[in-house]
Amino acid sequence: MDVIQFRSGRWLRPLRWMAVAILLMAVPVGAVASPGNAASSAAADTHVYLLRGVLNIFSLGLDEIAAKLRQQGFSVTIANYLSWSSLADEAAAEYRSGRTRTIVLVGHSSGATVLPDMVARLDRLGAPVKLAIGLDSVFRTSLSGRVGRYINFYVANGNGEPVAKTSQFHGELENIDVGKIGMAHLTIDKSEIMQRKVIGAIDAVALSRPKPVVTPRAEVSAPAARR
Repeated sequence: MDVIQFRSGRWLRPLRWMAVAILLMAVPVGAVASPGNAASSAAADTHVYLLRGVLNIFSLGLDEIAAKLRQQGFSVTIANYLSWSSLADEAAAEYRSGRTRTIVLVGHSSGATVLPDMVARLDRLGAPVKLAIGLDSVFRTSLSGRVGRYINFYVANGNGEPVAKTSQFHGELENIDVGKIGMAHLTIDKSEIMQRKVIGAIDAVALSRPKPVVTPRAEVSAPAARR
């Protein structure tokens, strides 16, 4: 009876599934290519430095950005803007050692104001910045040194200022006025749409995706300020 059932195919299909299962179990976990592996590796090689503004109480949106970046596998350091010089030294040491291949800087308010100084210092130390993003610097600043891409989001109808180039600057600079779409100094870092723009720009340079930074649509309003 068992022979007849086997020949009729009733036992054949279960045996085929068992064979497939055994083959799959025999394949090493790392042998199956995953589209996310390359992205995870690139994220791990990138260190993002986020600089808060005065007193650490008006830039809490950077903490939200940091949490989202860590979920993607990025190395993230968040600190007050007063630490920019020592952070530059730390970033340069990591870059020279090979632990970090891509350096990204993000700053809000006074944290955005010191970004050009940090870019210049890293350039002198032989560790070029791949991307720097300023969120509404409260003072006029100018760029020198090398940076792959510098994006300055500012509120022209508030205290924000565009960033100027010097003759020693080498790279790409974009000044984007977001005051027209309802952003304000205390909300620009906490706005969900601005956070998406910041993270999207970081993904673009770190994970080799096309750079889709476009001024946010005017119909999207900024959230209320949180302190």
